[in-house]
Amino acid sequence: MVELDDVPELVEPVVIAAFEGWNDAGEAASGVIQHLEESWGATPLAALDPDDYYDFQVTRPTVELVDGKTRRISWPTTRMSLAKLPGSDRDVVLIHGIEPNMRWRSFCQDIVGIMLELGVETAVLLGALLADAPHTRPVPVTAASSDTGLTSRLQLEPARYEGPTGVLGVLQDAFATAGLETVSLWAAVPHYVAQPPSPKATLALLRWVEDLLDVSVPMGDLPEQARAWERGVNELAEQDTEVAEYVRALEEQKDATELPEASGDAIAREFERYLRRRGGGDPG
Repeated sequence: MVELDDVPELVEPVVIAAFEGWNDAGEAASGVIQHLEESWGATPLAALDPDDYYDFQVTRPTVELVDGKTRRISWPTTRMSLAKLPGSDRDVVLIHGIEPNMRWRSFCQDIVGIMLELGVETAVLLGALLADAPHTRPVPVTAASSDTGLTSRLQLEPARYEGPTGVLGVLQDAFATAGLETVSLWAAVPHYVAQPPSPKATLALLRWVEDLLDVSVPMGDLPEQARAWERGVNELAEQDTEVAEYVRALEEQKDATELPEASGDAIAREFERYLRRRGGGDPG
């Protein structure tokens, strides 16, 4: 168990977590944590002992140069940092980890124990999966919770997925068992452009984080990176007739299943989000 020293009493803390690996197509989810750590000026809080959870022949440590001179070993692990939500006194714990190779239940219980010690009552878990989604359309984000009260309050879909899961699913179950209100957000990354980064998916997840926590996140260069990413994929698709035809088929399928009123609702939600985040108040 990680010992937490000199940590002040936190104010209504919430945890946001993402893990590299199976749960992180295009590194879209871990990209959110990295962006928030930088934007919110997060400070290191704790790290789990990598010897307990990682097979270093599978997830190898790396050698880094410090100041271009000193060599340092960086071990794969899960790290936690602490920040304040902008515009409030509320604290946020950010977890950025690598999916462990072994002892998942102990791993999750370690994290749950730390969160309970910190007084965390709400968790937002971020993931990204590969899907038959066209890169030219808004990135679909699925939000779900196994907590019926939270599902009703936030108008989320109940969790209905059945099948293989990663450490994110195990952690969500552990959080729920411990009594934490838990929401999972999954972005759909086009499978034909799976290589990282995936800034458009990262941006979509960040906007959901804004809505869930009712905060405004500085996006920096991310919107332009998302546009540049889409332009780059467009150029690659135009060079391959089969890929271009496949993308058009995905677009037609997506457009055919999206009702006009759903598109209108999406536009209205985006407009309300813009006004709320930029200080415009109630659009009504």
